[in-house]
Amino acid sequence: MKSIIITGASSGLGESISIKFAREGWLVFAGVRNEDDAKSLTEKEPKIQPVFLDVSKPEQIKAAVDLVTEKLAGQTVGGLVNNAGIAKLGPLALQDIDEFIQHFEVNAFGGLRMAQAFLPLLGTDESLNGDPGRIINITSVGGELPSPFLGAYTASKHAMESITDSLRRELMVYGIDSISIGPGSVKTPIWKKAKEANAAEQYKDSAWKDSLKTFLDVMIEGGEDGLETEDIADVVYEAMTADKPKARYAPVPNKLINYTLPTMLPERLVDQIFAKKFDIKEDG
Repeated sequence: MKSIIITGASSGLGESISIKFAREGWLVFAGVRNEDDAKSLTEKEPKIQPVFLDVSKPEQIKAAVDLVTEKLAGQTVGGLVNNAGIAKLGPLALQDIDEFIQHFEVNAFGGLRMAQAFLPLLGTDESLNGDPGRIINITSVGGELPSPFLGAYTASKHAMESITDSLRRELMVYGIDSISIGPGSVKTPIWKKAKEANAAEQYKDSAWKDSLKTFLDVMIEGGEDGLETEDIADVVYEAMTADKPKARYAPVPNKLINYTLPTMLPERLVDQIFAKKFDIKEDG
């Protein structure tokens, strides 16, 4: 039986990825935050094995490695999906630097910690039986196309894109692949919850107060028209199982407009597009 460990599986995309692989017959170790998350996940798919895992805590990563090592009993792990992530909005001119650092701790350093810790199980320990595994890092369309008001998030996803490519080129010596998947809008309630929680309140006296309200409205609308988490899970499964996978997948709704063209256009023109989209303009 093939096996996989997936971070950030308490809800949303990570949950859908975990369920997809379990129903395809894989042994799934799913990183969750607490007992309630573990119970909810196993009620939806009893074959999943929850693992308490905060990727910013090395001791929890070590415990996860020990658990998976014991369960696999001398076999390699088939895959690692780094899905855990956070996204907090704010203009970079004002966003607290500790909040900015937190994005890197989870979205970039957490993924690298996981890769380093699980590489022996993925195949660098040549005493293990089985084929080398694959690393899949869930990045974002923002990993290639930075958005205003998500600078901390997109910067960390840019970093993860680079880490993914460097790992792939280094790990060729072991036959371990490293792949990025950068989704666009996905149908999750993250931005609706952010608006309901008044996430932009701390910037209400700034020059961006109106733009942030527009930003949240646009993001909520985009989420409503986004891809289902199950659609992204299908892409992850394809990347993990294809004989010749792509180095990067970009499952983005309305891909030509939302991804392909903006990545080809001059930067100054993209600036103008974002300014119009989020109502960013000079006072006076």
